[in-house]
Amino acid sequence: MKKSRLPKPTEAELAILCVLWERGPSTVRDVWEQISPAQQTGYTTVLKTMQIMFDKNLLKRDETERSHVYSASLTENQTQRQMVGHLLERLFSGSARNLVMQALSVKKASSADLAEIRKLLDELEGAKK
Repeated sequence: MKKSRLPKPTEAELAILCVLWERGPSTVRDVWEQISPAQQTGYTTVLKTMQIMFDKNLLKRDETERSHVYSASLTENQTQRQMVGHLLERLFSGSARNLVMQALSVKKASSADLAEIRKLLDELEGAKK
């Protein structure tokens, strides 16, 4: 399955992915212990969700140990790009301008964020020349 064709993660799946991106390869118990206090999710729910994510190719699984070790199939950056691309096409009809304008109007950007955005814009304009 192509990486660009992976299904979009649900909210519960994103919570699991965030743990795996932060901790690296982990067992179900490791993930459950990390998300359980905040979400009050049962162990078997996390186990089933991770099994489904494996079936959907969102996770990889190392079965060499007794406790399977899971890792994300895509990096956090790759997943963000995939989801933003999906949002861009579905909600903004492919208009990056409209997406950026909405994003900047929702939450005030810091001076550091704006400087980084200007730098990226300068780099993109330089690449076009």
